[in-house]
Amino acid sequence: MGIKQALKSIDAFPRAEEHLLQKTQSGAVVSVIGLVIMATLFLHELKYYLTTYTVHQMSVDLKRGETLPIHINMTFPSLPCDVLSVDAIDMSGKHEVDLDTNIWKLRINQNGDIIGTEYISDLVEKEHTAHKHDGDKEHHESEKAHTHSFDQDAENMIKNVKQAMARGEGCRVFGILDVQRVAGNFHISVHGLNIFVAQQIFEGSSHVNVSHMIHDLSFGPKYPGIHNPLDGTVRILRDTSGTFKYYIKIVPTEYRYLSKDVLPTNQFSVTEYFVPMNEYDRTWPAVYFLYDLSPITVTIKEERRSFLHFITRLCAVLGGTFALTGMLDRWMYRLLESFTKSSSRSILR
Repeated sequence: MGIKQALKSIDAFPRAEEHLLQKTQSGAVVSVIGLVIMATLFLHELKYYLTTYTVHQMSVDLKRGETLPIHINMTFPSLPCDVLSVDAIDMSGKHEVDLDTNIWKLRINQNGDIIGTEYISDLVEKEHTAHKHDGDKEHHESEKAHTHSFDQDAENMIKNVKQAMARGEGCRVFGILDVQRVAGNFHISVHGLNIFVAQQIFEGSSHVNVSHMIHDLSFGPKYPGIHNPLDGTVRILRDTSGTFKYYIKIVPTEYRYLSKDVLPTNQFSVTEYFVPMNEYDRTWPAVYFLYDLSPITVTIKEERRSFLHFITRLCAVLGGTFALTGMLDRWMYRLLESFTKSSSRSILR
């Protein structure tokens, strides 16, 4: 009995007899308000606990000998697909003209509807096949016949391109470039054309309209929360021409999911520069993307708050709400009681 009495003496929550408790309407209103507040705060804390957050860490980039994937999705509303080429050059000296690695061209009309599809590697292969000589054939074809064949092909191309431009035909270029992981640039232009053909089609470099829309430009797969600053960029030229240059700083990035999966990718910042053309310039307009890599890599890790942290916040929120509603109930009860007493005294007088 002594132990039970000792335990009862330290009870911090003594119970009153049922007949000593008084229930009021004001107490019921405060109780309902308190329950609503506690339920709302509980749901908020539960959502806060289940939501992941990210931690950013920086370190020196130690990757070597890897390729850099460049995802391109652009539209040129004023240039047909036959005249566009994708060229790339890097600091190692590698220069590729009219790249044939996973790049597609979609012919589009004035309304942006697709009217034809071309895979650049197929075009290059077709061109190589046309110029390939059979081992059994003679190799002493005359220069005159070769020149005549070139002139005929050039005339046909000029005619087709001019007809496409008259119809308002444009081109959508999309795909993936795999380049070496060094500084360099790639550009989309009419540089793949023979200079004579280009001159006949456009009648001068100042008439080449490189208006473009960048639907997507990224340097690797996308992770939650990434922002590519060039996505949605629209540059339309009217009665002028020139070269667009985008200077890009690439930051190697690793995104680590809660499941411990690692997604290697890249994020970047960009500045833009436009060089207008005049009729005396010997260069041809283009859209350049000049990129360089940062020596620092960013690691983004998904993390979730601990369960003990959730319980601690939940106790603080619910306990504080319970204490606040209790104080509010006492104040309302005393206030109503004082009003009741004062009104009864006035009636007695």
